[in-house]
Amino acid sequence: MPQREAIFPANRHALYQVHRYSAAIRSGDLLFVSGQVGSREDGSPEPVFEDQVRRAFANLRAVLAAAGCTLDDVVDVTTFHTDPASQIETVMAVRTEEIGGPPYPNWTAVGVNWLAGFDFEIKVIARIPVLQ
Repeated sequence: MPQREAIFPANRHALYQVHRYSAAIRSGDLLFVSGQVGSREDGSPEPVFEDQVRRAFANLRAVLAAAGCTLDDVVDVTTFHTDPASQIETVMAVRTEEIGGPPYPNWTAVGVNWLAGFDFEIKVIARIPVLQ
């Protein structure tokens, strides 16, 4: 069984330390990214929902980059929404910009009633590319 390796972006935000979790864990050629929220470097949420979603994707890209990945390497996505009915249009618009065209990764959206002060969270599994 491969050893797990913790991955952190260069400018890791305060939430990793405060809540004691790794940004991602590499196991073999898979990267399991913890839920990324729209937090500023101090851990506070972006107050405008669309900006929060954009920042969550930016935080996700930073974690992926720290492991040598991009959004093109993502195979599975789970998103969490505090008010899916009113948020989905914004999320889908940002998602289209970030993820691009087919083939799309798997995607599961889950409505929740609490995200520690945030309104959107995204977690992914990516395959780490083989260097040639």
